[in-house]
Amino acid sequence: MNTKDILQETLMALSANKVRSGLTMLGIVIGIASVISMTAIGNGAQSSISDSIQSIGANLIIVSPGAPRGVGQQVNQGRGQAKTLTIEDADALKNLSFVKAVTAEVSNRLQVTAKGTNTNTTVDGVTSSYSDVRNLQIDQGDFIGDQHNQSGSKVAVIGPTVQTDLFGEGADVIGQTIRIKGIQFKIIGLTKAKGGSGFQNPDDMIYIPLVTAQRYFSGDNYVSSISVSAESSDVTTSVQEEITSTLLERHNISANETADFSTMNQADIIATASSITGTFTTLLAAIAGISLIVGGIGIMNMMLTTVTERTREIGLRKAIGAKRRDINRQFLIEAVMLTFIGGVVGVLLGWGVSFGVTTLSILQTQVSLTSVLLAFGVSACIGIVFGYYPAQRASKLNPIEALRYE
Repeated sequence: MNTKDILQETLMALSANKVRSGLTMLGIVIGIASVISMTAIGNGAQSSISDSIQSIGANLIIVSPGAPRGVGQQVNQGRGQAKTLTIEDADALKNLSFVKAVTAEVSNRLQVTAKGTNTNTTVDGVTSSYSDVRNLQIDQGDFIGDQHNQSGSKVAVIGPTVQTDLFGEGADVIGQTIRIKGIQFKIIGLTKAKGGSGFQNPDDMIYIPLVTAQRYFSGDNYVSSISVSAESSDVTTSVQEEITSTLLERHNISANETADFSTMNQADIIATASSITGTFTTLLAAIAGISLIVGGIGIMNMMLTTVTERTREIGLRKAIGAKRRDINRQFLIEAVMLTFIGGVVGVLLGWGVSFGVTTLSILQTQVSLTSVLLAFGVSACIGIVFGYYPAQRASKLNPIEALRYE
């Protein structure tokens, strides 16, 4: 039998019982679609997190108070809880080589009210360099200036989410007043929307002068963190090393192991986030892949049933000259054809699910070519692996006994 004849016989065999063939392929379809969609969701989450981290600033190095994790019995006390960094430390870092800008900040989660409305959001005491370091743009008005910090002014710059929560979407907020923990502040600026979510969403933050935040809310001269922007990504590592040595000297600490602060650059943050999301994506794909094994078992079960039903046909083919390899190849191709068709439908379904998730703004997804090729490869392997035994069993049937089979 030539290849054309085998393909024709395969299509006829699969078409003879459409319902059974369709149900058999269903396991492969669900498995492939699950792998494609889960991988797309994981890739999209990884890309979204990376973009969010990149958007907070360029070539950023963040210095946090508290000992680095895993140093003896010391544990990083978290942003704003340990009190080891001061604004003088931030000023000292401005003189380092290849440093573009430096800003210190004091963050607190506080209740804010305005004209009968209220919200609970992050209030960040910052310096005038904050907008440059964190890539923050002003939509209306002005940002916090040096004069505001020098005089301890009670002025505020708010994000678009805060604007909506307190005054309504699109409201004119410049010159309006808000109360932060009962203290009145005048709004002088509105930031452009950057997008994001979570505790440090820049759209859902209020910025006030650092000196004012220390005076009225933290009650001391310590800062929650120091952010440093390097001149380029090539010098980020060297700048981070200089920051560490400078602060160790200022704090009279002789060894890195006993430091009362920790540093992390943007590349480290992205690498850590990518590692976590990558593991999460692999886990999702592995769980979804279990259904492929179940689908493969279903295909083997169907092919064994088919061999039993077509025993007399196999005996007749052998009696008129069909060889073992012809019978073996025919049944193996039938199994591969089932998984191939199921793989195509599964890829289309997985792409559709991913597209729907993105369209509905639930999550951003990315269907990669690698996942599609992997899906086809896996479906073909499943067809060969789970179709091999039934094909071998069919090819080994004795033609005389097969013709006698009732």
